[in-house]
Amino acid sequence: MDRTEKRAFVESLSKVFGSTSMVVVTQNLGLTVADATELRRNIRAVGATYRVAKNRLVSRALDGTQFDGIAPLLKGPTAISWSDEPVGVAKVLVEFAKKNDKLVVLGGALGNQTLTADSVKALASLPSLDELRAQLVGMISTPATRIAGVTQAPAGQLARVLGAYARTGDTEAA
Repeated sequence: MDRTEKRAFVESLSKVFGSTSMVVVTQNLGLTVADATELRRNIRAVGATYRVAKNRLVSRALDGTQFDGIAPLLKGPTAISWSDEPVGVAKVLVEFAKKNDKLVVLGGALGNQTLTADSVKALASLPSLDELRAQLVGMISTPATRIAGVTQAPAGQLARVLGAYARTGDTEAA
């Protein structure tokens, strides 16, 4: 990369850091091409981005953004991931790191809050935005189902009582 390419890269990364809500820093300790491709595919599936970049360029892009607290994590062979949906990217990275010991989650930032590796793992254990939406829809639809059942129950009980009374009347007539 020449200077103009580096400058353009830092500017584009600064724009990304200005518009995203979550950044995770990982350390790559020798991932194979197949593993890296699988990781990138999984990260793209949740709407996130995974990028390996020079630490010095990332540090320059972090200056003046809400994520400048993660600059000390940028040592050695690192990669950064970012997303607007924080739980999804954390889940993918933590799950991949559990299966593959060559990827280590170093930490990250959620807004202006710097996260340790344990904090990122705790965030990954939360339900994703889609899961929360499904739970909310389930909670909303359950009371409606119960209300319908409660309103129909007295009519059903009345019908059973009348049916039982009619049957007893039939046995007395016989």
